[in-house]
Amino acid sequence: MRKFLALIPLALAAPLVTAAPAAADDDVTCRGTITARSIDGNVQVPRGATCRLLGTRVDGDVKVNKNATLIARGVRVKGNIQAAKHKRVDVRPRGSARSFVDGNIQLERGKQAYILRTVVNGDIQLFGNSARQTVQRNVVDGNLQCKSNRVKVRGGDNRVDGNKEDQCRRL
Repeated sequence: MRKFLALIPLALAAPLVTAAPAAADDDVTCRGTITARSIDGNVQVPRGATCRLLGTRVDGDVKVNKNATLIARGVRVKGNIQAAKHKRVDVRPRGSARSFVDGNIQLERGKQAYILRTVVNGDIQLFGNSARQTVQRNVVDGNLQCKSNRVKVRGGDNRVDGNKEDQCRRL
């Protein structure tokens, strides 16, 4: 028992070792195509770039920057898909593999959007976009909200647990 007590002060005096957070290091900038792979952080689509995510799992968010394009097929996103002033966002299945988004899909002041046969655990929000928007055959646990889009939002057959609002009320 004496030896055990003698070791306690040494253990308490030992320096504390901590690891720095690695979130920023896990972020991926996407120009081109990322196939069936798991990404621990966020995906950034830089200004003017085109990113294709094919069967990709993203444990963070996907952010689409100004004049950029995201083509997502059969993806699993644990966070959100967010775009502002985007050129195009296209989320749909890859073959029989649906796309899943645990957060929200939020597209603002951009151009085209196609959200087809995707499971979204949060909301789909399309605000102030200027080109064709198609929202069809999705399963949405939250709300489907479309407002101030210049072109009529097309689609239908969406199962929405929350509310269908404004320009999307009939979808």
